[in-house]
Amino acid sequence: MSLEFLITSLIIVASPGTGMIYTVAAGLSRGARASIVAAFGCTLGIVPHMLAAIMGLAALLHTSALAFQIFKYLGVAYLLYMAWNTLQERGALQVEQKVDTRSALRVTIDAVLVNLLNPKLSIFFFAFLPQFVSADAINPMPEMLALSGVFMLLTFVVFVVYGLFAASVRSHVISRPQVMTWMRRIFAGAFVALGAKLAVADR
Repeated sequence: MSLEFLITSLIIVASPGTGMIYTVAAGLSRGARASIVAAFGCTLGIVPHMLAAIMGLAALLHTSALAFQIFKYLGVAYLLYMAWNTLQERGALQVEQKVDTRSALRVTIDAVLVNLLNPKLSIFFFAFLPQFVSADAINPMPEMLALSGVFMLLTFVVFVVYGLFAASVRSHVISRPQVMTWMRRIFAGAFVALGAKLAVADR
């Protein structure tokens, strides 16, 4: 477990992306508990990509233009759906005073899908992990699983920090309807921008 891997992973995790934006939105609209649930869901959404990379399935997305395009546009469609729901006050920035079991499940599912429907994440693992696996490793799988576990832990911790910070200023935001209106527009715009970025992404 090199320092270079930890620093690189931290930079990647802390960079703004769909998961981070969704976690912040959850913290602002639903509070601290929801932000932790969202961070957990986004972390869960990494697992299929990690397994795909370790098992070599990510190679399919890397080599098959059709598979990549299908997966990519599913992700774009979901981000646009998130943007629309946010503007309609029933999506990422739906204000709720408390998060019950049903709400927590919905937050988790949305968070998982946000990261799951992003083919670039699989290819990232496919290209990123092997660089930090020992060249002389007889069986690289345990090492890749360990590195992936650390990456997921960093993701969860950083996203929780983002979410809890958002939750800490929640009362100042939701008490001002005009601020919430602009926040919804900003977050909807962010989802659209990330969708557009994904739409033009190459393998």
